[in-house]
Amino acid sequence: MLRSLVLYTALVLGANTGFAGEIDWQAAHDGGLAKLSQTDPTPVPATTFTDPDGGTHSLADYKGKVVLLNFWATWCAPCREEMPSLDSLQADLGGDDFAVVAIAAGHNPPPAVKKFLTEQKITNLPVLLDPRQALAREMGVMGMPVTVLIDRDGNEIARLIGGADWSSDAAKALITQAKAP
Repeated sequence: MLRSLVLYTALVLGANTGFAGEIDWQAAHDGGLAKLSQTDPTPVPATTFTDPDGGTHSLADYKGKVVLLNFWATWCAPCREEMPSLDSLQADLGGDDFAVVAIAAGHNPPPAVKKFLTEQKITNLPVLLDPRQALAREMGVMGMPVTVLIDRDGNEIARLIGGADWSSDAAKALITQAKAP
């Protein structure tokens, strides 16, 4: 009897992700993020990337925040489709504890990036560039789009290859769970 009670309690706590403070990966899959793959926590590289003004940045700049890192390109059709949902997610949940970091990787001249963002009405994401794909290569990005979920400690914890609706309820629940202490 006691064994059944302990098992039942463990199942209830495991199923209640808000109480347990863990991510419900299955709910994310069932909610439309079927291509999302949980990864073993892996530190992200310190490789730098830039902005159009020549400023240098790294993922360490976001330490303490949950980050949804997206590699995209102006010529990428799935990126074009996905970018408004990333912008919406940043508008809805971005702040002191979460940021969408979208990086144009490869040959994406700043004027082309600006034109792309204007056409797509993207207003909530910073313009960041990885022109030589140094960060993308170091993170094993072979095509675009690729989105990586990074925890507050700077570890990759999930990856999605291809496009997704990041403004969906499932995506917002995923981010909310990732931000939970």
